[in-house]
Amino acid sequence: MTSRWKDNRLCNLLGIEHPIIQGGMVYNSGAKLAAAVSGAGGLGLIGAGSMRPDLLRDQIRKARLLTDKPIGVNLPLLFSQARESMEVALEEDIKIFFTSAGSPKRAIGPLKKAGCVVVHVAASADLAIKCEDAGCDAVVVEGFEAGGHNGREEITTMVLVPECTKAVKIPVIAAGGIATGSQMAAAQALGAEGVQIGSRFAITQESSGHAKFKDAVVEAGAGDTRLVLKTHVPVRLLNNYFRETVMDLEASGASREELVSLLGTGRARAGMLEGDLENGELEIGQVAGLIDDIPSVADLMTRLLDQYDATLARMCGG
Repeated sequence: MTSRWKDNRLCNLLGIEHPIIQGGMVYNSGAKLAAAVSGAGGLGLIGAGSMRPDLLRDQIRKARLLTDKPIGVNLPLLFSQARESMEVALEEDIKIFFTSAGSPKRAIGPLKKAGCVVVHVAASADLAIKCEDAGCDAVVVEGFEAGGHNGREEITTMVLVPECTKAVKIPVIAAGGIATGSQMAAAQALGAEGVQIGSRFAITQESSGHAKFKDAVVEAGAGDTRLVLKTHVPVRLLNNYFRETVMDLEASGASREELVSLLGTGRARAGMLEGDLENGELEIGQVAGLIDDIPSVADLMTRLLDQYDATLARMCGG
């Protein structure tokens, strides 16, 4: 562990060198990405939400062949196969779980019994308190700038982080709208002990996202994303034909059932994994406007840390 983080509770909790966690993004966060982030000193997460349990097992084993550093699993608790996926991850001796989309009480009992670290994602201070009360070891507080599925509260990261650090005693991890080392320093200034970065890691060479999806994000601006499907499951999407259709339906007062029917199945897979830029879900955060290249994870991690150090030096008059 480098001296800059020697007293960092999150690094000590997770056994990592830098307090940088890669988001467990569906169709982007496979073994290759998770292993690369962990190998570079952060914590890589395999995104179980888009994997059958047997595929999750395969990805965990592949990641272990690529790195001997700690890796974790991101487990959306409302996922239809969440229980089976959790059992598979435990069988594969995963000791770090980041849970989301549901109450952490649904999983924390068996996970803590197995000696695991459990971190849950929250979108408000009230939910962060519930995570602490449930026994979580840390909490990810995600502002609505984030890509993919979002909280209904629409609280920005700048407001959410200090609100949550005041409300709970467990380590707070900032997420949503973070793609640079300067933003990492800003999150730390607000009281966060680490950051979770999704969109920026999605657009790297090791991400399993389709090349067309990555190129579309590189070409996008910050204003090209919108939070839609608020009456169903809020999700931030890049502009395309599917998103425009959703927005038109919402503007016309469409029912939840009509929106669910339009959504159907496989939209996220089609967009991010298969590269259907018109009819698929293209989940990405507002930081799309800051993403203008597709680096390797190693290069990105070096960049983040250099930017972080330069920001602190500038703030201290260096």
